[in-house]
Amino acid sequence: MSDYSIHHSYSRRQMLQRSSIGFGAMALSSLLHREAAASPLSRDLPERAGLKQLHHPPKAKHVIFCFMSGGVSHVDSFDPKPKLEELHGQPMPVTVQRTQFNNNGNVMASPFKYTQHGESGIPVSSMFPQIGAQADELAVIRSMTTPVNEHAQGNFFMHTGFPFMGYPSAGAWCAYGLGTENENLPGYVVLQSGDAVPPHGGVPLFSNGFLPAQHQGSILKADQREALTNIQPPDASTLQKQRLDFAQSFDQDFLATTGKDSQVEAAIRNYETAFRMQTAVPELCDISGETQVTHELYGLNSSDKELAAYGRQCLLARRLVERGVRFIELSCLNERVGAGNGPNPWDQHGDLEKGHRAMSNQVDQPIAGLIQDLRQRGLLDETLIVWAGEFGRTPFSQGSNGRDHNPFGFSIWMAGGGTKGGTIYGATDELGYHAVENRCEVYDLWATVLHQLGVNHEKLTYRYGGRDFRLTDVHGNVLNSVLA
Repeated sequence: MSDYSIHHSYSRRQMLQRSSIGFGAMALSSLLHREAAASPLSRDLPERAGLKQLHHPPKAKHVIFCFMSGGVSHVDSFDPKPKLEELHGQPMPVTVQRTQFNNNGNVMASPFKYTQHGESGIPVSSMFPQIGAQADELAVIRSMTTPVNEHAQGNFFMHTGFPFMGYPSAGAWCAYGLGTENENLPGYVVLQSGDAVPPHGGVPLFSNGFLPAQHQGSILKADQREALTNIQPPDASTLQKQRLDFAQSFDQDFLATTGKDSQVEAAIRNYETAFRMQTAVPELCDISGETQVTHELYGLNSSDKELAAYGRQCLLARRLVERGVRFIELSCLNERVGAGNGPNPWDQHGDLEKGHRAMSNQVDQPIAGLIQDLRQRGLLDETLIVWAGEFGRTPFSQGSNGRDHNPFGFSIWMAGGGTKGGTIYGATDELGYHAVENRCEVYDLWATVLHQLGVNHEKLTYRYGGRDFRLTDVHGNVLNSVLA
């Protein structure tokens, strides 16, 4: 802005402030509103967003979190280790840290073969042939770490930055800071299908914590007749609206007596959103208008019911992005192999090859289809996909054919949303045991996600208990090397 413009704007404000109270106040308010609306950073945010404007131009508007609950083995998926084949069956040549069960065996080579994919040549194992075909869209981080080694703590840490309940999930932070582009749907949606359940830690993993209640994750059952219980009203909408307006009059009186308490206000907004969702959710879940090609792309016609069920989640994730939902989380289904169960289906302490093969078959085609569908619709550039579990798995066996938890180095990946596809960042040692190059923390992941959404992770805060909290606590660095 030129010196003249600044002076000219200041002079108008000065004049209006000195005018009569009525005209001056209204005119000044209108002027300030127009100036704020003129900022491209403020125009990117809905009215009810916690932030008044973005901190920098965003690369992404939406996040899809493909959470692989239970802990995917990185040495069997995205981090090939020839040394394991060389030492297979021999004792570990380095000191072994305590594990979850301490039933540790010898070095265990991967039963899966790796192939280089795409122009980038990123190696991906035979677990993920179709995701591998999208390798040039992936930014693979091989040096992620976590300070915890148990499922519930690991899940809380991956979701909230803290290893226990009571803190807002990353989805809640995104919904709070950026708001939702669709007032008829929540800003944070968790999709389930089939027998999928919340990971260990339960529903509090999707909590709003101390943030206003409307930002908690809303669980939608993607393949149920009613995605939300009682979403189909027994009464006409006009009658419901009359009842809601009647209750609203009491709610507003009560809200005034609390001094406009944010939690009470959030509860009122939740009632309003729930009313609008009665129309929006059934329309969202009705995929009859999708083409047969789209159904096939996501695997909805597969004879594998778990694959088809996860595919439906991926398709609904795309539809939620189209409808402006800010953060969408997907849920894996249970294949019942090798100690994996409902909350942690990737947890193969035994029968790793069989269990990981079943789990990867469940998610491979649907996630690859999601990437392709978003790209061909022009939505991948504005949608950031995050693929991660709560930790990795050991390079040595547990018992004869499983792997225990490994928090010291594991792989995740991102795609779309301004990331640099065809990238490998960081490295574990030759055994795949510890991160040794560009070591990353969960804080770095969420700092990077927020950065792509136009948010400085250090400036998205909420005061609670006398302290300004944030998703990344007092940590976190943006992983610029994986950004385009």
